[in-house]
Amino acid sequence: MGTVKIDDVRKSYGALEVLHGIDIDIADGEFVILVGPSGCGKSTLLRMIAGLEEISSGQIRIGGKVVNDLHPKERDIAMVFQSYALYPHMTVAKNMGFSLKLARTSPAEIDRRVRAAAQILGLENLLDRYPRALSGGQRQRVAMGRAIVRDPQVFLFDEPLSNLDAQLRVAMRTEIKALHQRLTTTIIYVTHDQIEAMTMADRIVVMNGGNIEQIGTPLELYDEPANTFVARFIGSPSMNMLSGTVRGGDFIADDGTMIALGPNVPESAANRPVTLGIRPEHFRLEQNGLAGEIVTVEPTGSETQVSLKFAGHQVVAVFRERISERSGTMLQIVPDAEQIKLFSAETGDRLK
Repeated sequence: MGTVKIDDVRKSYGALEVLHGIDIDIADGEFVILVGPSGCGKSTLLRMIAGLEEISSGQIRIGGKVVNDLHPKERDIAMVFQSYALYPHMTVAKNMGFSLKLARTSPAEIDRRVRAAAQILGLENLLDRYPRALSGGQRQRVAMGRAIVRDPQVFLFDEPLSNLDAQLRVAMRTEIKALHQRLTTTIIYVTHDQIEAMTMADRIVVMNGGNIEQIGTPLELYDEPANTFVARFIGSPSMNMLSGTVRGGDFIADDGTMIALGPNVPESAANRPVTLGIRPEHFRLEQNGLAGEIVTVEPTGSETQVSLKFAGHQVVAVFRERISERSGTMLQIVPDAEQIKLFSAETGDRLK
């Protein structure tokens, strides 16, 4: 069973604590992505799971077995690195089968596993090539194949797509997702790219400053962010934030703009400073709406992204309509009251 249980795990370098008590339960066969800004501790945590970093305190279990003191090769995991880490003097087939050779697996079994992995990844015609003759995407597939042949309980991916160009990253996201659905093996995947996280994960762990901000499915994090950090980090363009105060059923922005909140205003938000969050796609065009001054208009074909000066802030709105107005002109818009989120101005936590 490829379950992973991380219980109050901490990591310190001398007096500097970089992970502050991490708790995550990962089910067998689950695809979990650790996401967050650079320096948040996600790669450190992945390396601790792999056995490449020592655990300062806490406990990590893989398949129900405590692995704190086990060597990486004893943890029944396989890791795919950002840099591919292929041996340049070995063919694709020998790269993929090298770990099995070290484990003294029979040549016939190595050949069987390598060919099976190559078929899954579309590498059958590349087995005799050397890494220098491969594209970036092909090298990444070889690195994945090297992990697959080991048939581990858990796959660990450390920002595997960051060296690829944008178009190839999109294609590789699809391949990795399809690979997971085919193998149904547990995957723990680290990235700083929230689009990767949103499109691939069963659940996302949002990290910041060595802490977990929120764990949930992609849509849970998008629709119900726990705080302003998650609200800003998940989604592209990110959620717009306006500062102001709630009075009755209205939000009064700092510049005096009044936005109707509807009947479901949290009691905890009444008559206090708050931050209003609204996603770019939750504005609509409406005659006699609230005025926003256009800063830029960016048509993408299927939709139009508009940057506006609105309620004392610069916000981004996304419309299905095509906008012909130019910079400096006014646009009448209305936020969807049912989609507005309110956060504490002091703590950033969501008000419910």
